Amino acid sequence: MTSHLLSDNTAVFLLAGTSSEGGVILDFDMTFLVQMVIFAAFVIVMKPLLFDPLMKLFEERERRTEGAKLLARRMDERAGQLLRRYETELDTVRRSAAEERDKLRAEAQHLEAKILAEARADAAKFIEEGKRKLELEKQAVRAELSTRASDIARDIASRVLGREIV
Repeated sequence: MTSHLLSDNTAVFLLAGTSSEGGVILDFDMTFLVQMVIFAAFVIVMKPLLFDPLMKLFEERERRTEGAKLLARRMDERAGQLLRRYETELDTVRRSAAEERDKLRAEAQHLEAKILAEARADAAKFIEEGKRKLELEKQAVRAELSTRASDIARDIASRVLGREIV
């Protein structure tokens, strides 16, 4: 009964275990075996000629790539160490330079104070010497004026009176 309800094509598809889209029927004959032998021969011939050198090339490239990455990591680490050492030494040099600058500044201030003290002492000495010279000149002028005072007074009186006073 069911065979009357189904067409011949539908029965073939159901028996083949496929859907209504179509089935694949495999037919194993001598061409398939020849193709398999040719494929096996191709693989056997090509393996040493192409596949092995290609695999060696890929392995060498991978080894070199990994080696280059490892080398780059080592160089980065070395650069980081060098940078840290450089910064440490730079900080040491900066501190040393700051200490030296402060020391030189203190020495310069001390030297400036010493030079100013000497200049003040020299100026005071110069002023004192000038006052002493002025005092000596003043005394010399007074002594001269006191000895010539009578002559000067006579000369002034003669000029005022218009006659000579003896």
